[in-house]
Amino acid sequence: MSLLHDIFYILFPPVCSVCGRMMGKGEKVMCTFCLLDMPRTDYHLLEDNPVEKLFWGRVPVAKAAGYFFYTKGSSYQRLIHKLKYKSRTEIGEFLGEMYGNELVETDMFNADFIIPVPLHPMKERLRGYNQSEFIAQGIASIFDTPVITDVLIRKKNTSSQTRKSRFDRSMNMEGMFAVKDKSKIEDCSILLVDDVVTTGSTLEAC
Repeated sequence: MSLLHDIFYILFPPVCSVCGRMMGKGEKVMCTFCLLDMPRTDYHLLEDNPVEKLFWGRVPVAKAAGYFFYTKGSSYQRLIHKLKYKSRTEIGEFLGEMYGNELVETDMFNADFIIPVPLHPMKERLRGYNQSEFIAQGIASIFDTPVITDVLIRKKNTSSQTRKSRFDRSMNMEGMFAVKDKSKIEDCSILLVDDVVTTGSTLEAC
């Protein structure tokens, strides 16, 4: 099996999802250089960080953070695009595991359940998966915390939020989500997971 793996590796060498260069043995998703160069926010180490401030005066949250800066046009934007649109679900699990390993060193994580932000059923059927669920699964693998996907549902299928203002995003999300069976999560601490946070409107609606 090891010989077959080596032959396969020579014929079809894996490439880094960020820079596109051939990866070395033992590397997955990203090469070591891109992993070290990743623009991490370290917000999970900061009290009153910019992601937490998004929700001030809007909804009460215990903690909030983002793993790395998603900058338009950057090579790291490719990671999210490949995860969202190219069926590269292993990227989501990898990023979730990486962030989970960083969160485990802090007191930030204290959740009974992890809930990924749901897609509308129609969009999920077209795409074939929910990218946020794979990130959630990656985090869950580090903390051994259940991921639940049958409580929070998306009621409406909306257009992309990308070019909307903060006000328009908020209006676009009004009445978007519902809880099917609140007894499952009543009096519980929930970690909500989304792939990209811009104004926080989607998470606020959740």
